[in-house]
Amino acid sequence: MSIPDDLRYTKDHEWIKLLEDGSAALVGITDFAQSELGDIVFVELKPAGTKLKAHEVFGTVEAVKTVADLFAPVAGEIMEVNGSLDAAEVVNQDPYGEGWLVKIRIDDPASLAELLDAAAYRELIGE
Repeated sequence: MSIPDDLRYTKDHEWIKLLEDGSAALVGITDFAQSELGDIVFVELKPAGTKLKAHEVFGTVEAVKTVADLFAPVAGEIMEVNGSLDAAEVVNQDPYGEGWLVKIRIDDPASLAELLDAAAYRELIGE
C-alpha cells in the first residue's frame, strides 16, 4: 500500500499535495481508498469555480459495488478538474499521480497542518 510521505491526508481517505506556489494544491483519493472501493467506473466532480468549505462534498466516486462521497480536505476554490478522469480507472491505476481529482486554491495554507501526516494516516488504516 502506497502512502507518500510528502502528502497530507484526511480521515475520509483523501490526500492533498501543496503545489510550489504555496496557495494551490492537488486533491485525490488514497491508494487505500481506491483499493477498498474496487474498480472505479465513474467520477463526478463539482466544476471549476466552485467554492468549498473544509469537509464539504465536492463530488462522488462510483465503483462497481458502491458510490462514495468525496470531501474537501480544506476550504478553497476548485481551479481545475482533472480531464483525464473520463477514463475513471486512472484513479485505481495511479491515485497519487494521473488520478488526481481537483486542483484547488486554498483559502488558508496553514489549515494543512490540521490534516494527518503519512505516519498518522498509516496508523489510521492499520498499516
